[in-house]
This record gives sequence, C-alpha cells and structure tokens, in this order.
Amino acid sequence: MKPLLSLLLASLLCVSPLSGQAQNPTPEAEALLASALALAPDAKRGAAEFAEQSCTACHRKDASGRPASNTPRLSRQHAAVIIKQVLDIRSGLRHNPPMQPMVTEEELSLQTLADIAAYLQSLPVTGKLAKGPGSGVARGKQVFDNACSGCHGAGGEGTQAIFAPMVAAQHYPYLLRELEFIRDGKRGNSNPAMSSLIKAYTQDDLQAVADYMAQLPAPERP
Repeated sequence: MKPLLSLLLASLLCVSPLSGQAQNPTPEAEALLASALALAPDAKRGAAEFAEQSCTACHRKDASGRPASNTPRLSRQHAAVIIKQVLDIRSGLRHNPPMQPMVTEEELSLQTLADIAAYLQSLPVTGKLAKGPGSGVARGKQVFDNACSGCHGAGGEGTQAIFAPMVAAQHYPYLLRELEFIRDGKRGNSNPAMSSLIKAYTQDDLQAVADYMAQLPAPERP
C-alpha cells in the first residue's frame, strides 16, 4: 500500500457519535478524500469562493470565527485538515447538523473545497481571540506536553500529514467544547486513541489544556 493511502486509512478511523465505538471509513470516503487532496488548489479563487459560499456569515471575513457561537477560527489552519473535516461533515462522520447542508456535493465541489482550504491556510491570524481564564495554563501545559504535543506539535501548530489540526490561537470555548465532544463520543470522527485518552482526564484537566492551547501564539506557515 502506498504511504498516502496507508495514512488515509489510519486517519479516517473514527468514532460513532451515537455509540462512541470506532468505525471503519468507507472506501468511498477514502477515495473522496484522496481525490480532494490530489487537486491543485487556487487560493486566489478560494478567496472569492469563501465569500460566495456564505462562509463569512459564521466564520467572518478574516476567518477569525465567532467564539460566542463556538464557530472556530479557520485562518492559518492546515488545508488538509479543513478538507478532511468538511468531507467528514458531508458524509456524516463528523456530527455538525447546521453545517451539513452547506457542504453537500451540490453546494460545494471538491475543487472549490480545495481552493477555499488553500486560501484559509494562507490567511494570517487576526481578530480578537477568546482566551480562557488563564488560571489553568500551568496544568494545561503539563497535560499538553505529556499527551497532545506528539500529534498537535510542541507549539500547537498541528501536523498536516496526520490531519492533526493546529490548536494554537484557537478560541477557548470552541476548544473546550470539542474536547468534551470527543470525551463524550459526540464529535463523530474523533481519533479512537484520543477519545480513550481524554476519558481519563477530569473536567478540570480539559479546561486547563484548552486554556493553555488558546494562549499559544499562531505559528508561521512556510
């Protein structure tokens, strides 16, 4: 098996939103993701599409997100991560009912998705960041360094090759909600290893690590 296909197979293992049990990706899901990643993206075209697709209504024009509604910051996020998450929402692997109608095949082609993802990755991190209370940073750093940095990077920069998102400079409320969703089996496409790991942590631990991640500065992109 080629390295890319092996990587896709490993990364697409996900958790059922109802049972919390890992489920295998369908061959169709694997093929669709591989096809999207193989496209040549056009970030300039993606900028226009980002506005035309009404993404800015929730994610803002600068893709800084809306912490009050738990809408994540997308600027500087890895393009491959965005593509995978959107396709997981489309297929129902990731549970996100409000967004699902907007990312259907009829509404969003693979090329348009690739273009938008490339545009978002190119954006600088701007706008106000909703940080946590700051009281959990020390404990959060300990948790992050021990359990999270291996996949998400020492600085929270993420690892595109394994679809681990950038968690630095992300809104605290969103980070905490997603950690709770993963713990409770509500996210749908969580990595089984991460789900098992999080179940061992207390609510205070989750709040602390979200507090720490939100404090991390946005990394530079090549």
